[in-house]
This record gives sequence, C-alpha cells and structure tokens, in this order.
Amino acid sequence: MTLQPRGKKTSRPECWRCYHNKMSTSDVSLPVLDENEKKIVNEFCHLLEKSKQLFNGLRDLPQYGHKQWQSYFGRTFDVYTKLWKFQQQHRQVLDSKYGLKRWQIGEVASKIGQLYYHYYLRTSETNYLNESFNFYSAIRQRGYYSRASKEERPDLMVKKLRFYARFILVCLLLKKMKLVKDLERDLGKQIDDYTSTYQPEDQNEWKTVLSEIREFEDADCTVRVLDHDGTPIVLSHRLTPLNTPPLEKGTPAILRLQEILIVGNSSEQLKYSELTLDMFRMLQTLEREPQEDLSNQIYDASPAPGRPPYENGERNNRRENPHKYLLYKPTYSQLNTFLASGFKELPPTGIILLYISADGSPSSMKHGDDPAYDLGGVVTNFRKEGEEVVRTKKLGHLKEVHCLHPGDLYPYTRKPLFVVVDSDNSSSFQNIPNLFGQPVVCLLSPERAPPTMQDKHRRGNLFTMFLHDPLMAFCYVCNIYEVPVDLWDKCSGVIDKFMAEASKLFSRSKKLDNMYIQFFGDDFLRLLMLRFVFCYIVLILHRGFKGPNFYPTSSPLLPTDEILEHPALYKVVLDLSTVVDNRTLFAEPGEGDLHGAT
Repeated sequence: MTLQPRGKKTSRPECWRCYHNKMSTSDVSLPVLDENEKKIVNEFCHLLEKSKQLFNGLRDLPQYGHKQWQSYFGRTFDVYTKLWKFQQQHRQVLDSKYGLKRWQIGEVASKIGQLYYHYYLRTSETNYLNESFNFYSAIRQRGYYSRASKEERPDLMVKKLRFYARFILVCLLLKKMKLVKDLERDLGKQIDDYTSTYQPEDQNEWKTVLSEIREFEDADCTVRVLDHDGTPIVLSHRLTPLNTPPLEKGTPAILRLQEILIVGNSSEQLKYSELTLDMFRMLQTLEREPQEDLSNQIYDASPAPGRPPYENGERNNRRENPHKYLLYKPTYSQLNTFLASGFKELPPTGIILLYISADGSPSSMKHGDDPAYDLGGVVTNFRKEGEEVVRTKKLGHLKEVHCLHPGDLYPYTRKPLFVVVDSDNSSSFQNIPNLFGQPVVCLLSPERAPPTMQDKHRRGNLFTMFLHDPLMAFCYVCNIYEVPVDLWDKCSGVIDKFMAEASKLFSRSKKLDNMYIQFFGDDFLRLLMLRFVFCYIVLILHRGFKGPNFYPTSSPLLPTDEILEHPALYKVVLDLSTVVDNRTLFAEPGEGDLHGAT
C-alpha cells in the first residue's frame, strides 16, 4: 500500500492567498505583479508546499522492506527536482516579487541533501552519499545560511546547526577528515553565537553534540599513518579490487551476501548520531568503494544527475553493495521485525549477515540443558517494560526482555545465515544448530581482554577493529599509535601475503566444514573469514593474551592444523612483528600453551 503524505493538500489559490497575506502584513508594501509574475510565484508556492508535505510524509514510511518506500521516494525526488530547477530559472522574479531569501534556498538544498543521505541508508549505495555531500557542500560554499543569525529567529539558527551536524556525519562516512575538522570549528562558533544571543534551553544539548563529534573523530583514528612531512593520511576501509582477497579457481561462488543487519548497543562505547564506533567501522567494511567520481558535478543540477532512484525491478540488477539496516539499541521486537524483513527479501541465492556489537547478558544458571536460551545472549536495549507488573515471586528469575538469545535465530537458519558477535558473552552463540540444511556460520569475539586494554572499550572493540582494519588492530595490540607511511605500506604488503596464503588454505583444506566453502565465494564474507583467522593467530601468539577467553572462536570450528595454526600463517605474523620491531611481544610456535580457542 502506498502511504500518502500527511496533511491537507494545498491548492494553488490557497498558496497565493497565503503569500498575499504574508506580504500585506509585513513592513514592506505589496509589490505589483503582472499575470506572468503572479503565475511564477503561485507555482513556486505550490511546489514548496508540496515538497514539504512529501518530505514530512517520509517519516511515516516503514524503515524496513524495499518496495514499500521506493515509489514515495521517487515522487519526493521528482518534486524537489522541479522545485530546485524552478527557483533557478525564476530567481530574479522570486527575489524581487516573492522576497526569496538565501536561507530559504539553503533549506531546499538541505532537504535534498537529507533525501540523498536517507536514500543511501535505504539502498547502501555510497554514490548517493556523494550526492548528499555535493548539496551540503554547496550550502556551505555559497553561504546560504550566512545571514541566519541576523534574522533574529532562533528556529533558523537551529536549522543551521542541524545542517552542520548532518554535513559532519556525511563527511565522516566519506572519510573527509580535514573538512570534518573545519566543520567542527565552524559548528563550535555557531553554537557559541546561538547560546550568547538567545540563551536557549537546548544549549547544553548542542555542546554535547559537539563533544560527541570531537571524541568520535579522535577515537576513529586509533593509529595514525603519517606522510613524509608528518601529516596524517586518511585511509579508506571500503572494499576495492586492491584489497579484495584472492579466490582460487574452482571455488564455488553461487551464494551472495544480500542483506545485512548491523546492531549496536555497547553501553560505554562512543557514538555520534545513532552510530557507535563499531557500527561505523563495520558498515564501511561491508561496502565497496564508489567507482564513480561525482565530486565535480554541478550542484545546481537535478538532484540526481545521471543517477535516478531505482525503479521497481531494477534494483537487484544494479546494486553494488548488499542492503544494510543500521539498528542502534533496537528493542527485541524491532530487531526481530527487521530480521524478518531481511529474511523475506532474501533472493534464492542470497545470504543474510547479522553483526552485533553489544553487552552480554550471561545466564545465571550454572548448568543449562537448553543452549538456545539457557546460556544467555546479548542485550540490544536496556529499556525496561512493565517491570512492576511482571516481577512476582511466582515467576522467579526473569530474563532480559531485549536480550537476543541463540534460539531467537533458529527460525532464520532456514536460509543461509552468517553471524558475527562482538560481546563479552559471544560464546553463547557457539552452538547454533544446522536445523534446515542451509549453511550457518558464526564468528565470535574474545570475551576478555588484557588488563591494559579493559578500559579502552569506549574507543571500539578489538575484534571489530581486526575485521575492519587488521593492520591497525595489529599496531594497536603492539602499542604502536603512529606509523610512517613507508612502514605502513611495507606492513600492508605482509598483510596481503597473509590473506593470499590463508585463502589458499581455505580452498585446499580437506577438513574445513562445507558451510565455510559455500560462503567463501562472496568477497565480503571471504574478507571477514580471513581477517578472523588473522585476529586469532595474532592473539594466540601475543604474550598479553592468555587463555581461551582471550581468543576469538567460531562455529563450526575451523580446522586447527590446516588453517588456525598452520606454520605458514604463523611465520607471516611473526615476520610482521619483526617489521614493526615488536618481535618480543610474540611467542614462538610451541612455546607454552597456544591451544584453547579451539
């Protein structure tokens, strides 16, 4: 069913009467308009009102599913395209007769930027993120909001602050870090201006937003790569042909990752907007670097020059990235709804991936008979619902209502399912059974960290860091926080060697569970599996990580002798430790007990 925009439809005469009343009650005299000018102003009012109705109606659309929202987004794009072109073609009349102000043009451009950002969220196509950046950049470069503070309207200042906050988020996702720094400074000045002028009630909230941005940006740069002049280099972590792990000929490549759920609820972890650091890192890991260069497009062109929104039936053929849902602190019902939607949309050869970074909810039972629910799980939201009603002596011990248990995933194993859990209770997902004959693989984080790293969860979890950027994670566990670019390039070559060798071992292993082989043909999942192996070997050799709880594990188990503790892979990791001059941090194979994770 197509959802209609909220509010009553506004006709052209009503738009004109609103304009007439506005002008007649202002301090300026009502301008004399000929019929053509009246027609232009009336059409602009109509398009402006229609665009607002459609934009406000977007919030009523379901956040899940594909086809339900596409036609509505298409209509909204179409109206904003007409509005943007119309104000360009008739700017002189609108300036002199309507009193069009630059901040009003900026507001239209900002709405278009928001449209593209939300279209990116719904399609996972990073090219739309570039389109959003283009419009936001035009607003700043042309100073559309430059006179907002002179209008003596606090609501207009808030719009300006929101524009900066949204622009910064887009720049973070595109790794335009120098611009992020500039925007941070601008936002700080605007907040100071806003608070000193109006003394608003929300001034502390805006200061908190600015603090979140600064902490988030600083924490994401855990290891800085320095150019020859000491300038930090910005690295991309999206998938490219250069960092895609090789695949041996003959390896099955039938299944493809199509649906992704990225869930975040780590209570102590830094966040910005509704993205924790772990979510921010994983969403980039599961995207391809955009191949089109849209940076030189003309900002005043149609909102989607050359890239119209997908029509029904066209989407699956053209999509470059798997579709993603980003869920920050979802309730159990929300998570289950999105899982069911992804499950429903999955094509016959599709794979659904569930990534969860969340605090654990271990079971209080010493011995549980049912691995589906007796081992606890991970908490996706700490909200309490109806606690006073249900807490009775008769019910006894209550489990977290928003805890995702392994058993909650059993129905979704009817289709290929790939699970990644980063939690201090990840082991509860170690025994998900293969009930329906479809491949099911779980990559599970260590549950403990050395004392020196226990207070660093705020800056993102180590396991996710390994999956996001294995070299950055390796430097991090070696206490290396700045790396010259030449050394970084040399180390990257060693990492590439590890990935190539590990990929061969996967393809040639005789003991490897067939479920891994079915997933191995997908570029993204192959990348995660190989980085998981790298993480395991680094931690099992590292002297600071001692015992099974300090190592990642998987289900089904990977063969120890053929992959996890293969001498060739051990040698590459130890060679890498020598390159960064930290060989003493790592034990020799066979020195002490290197077993336990398996």
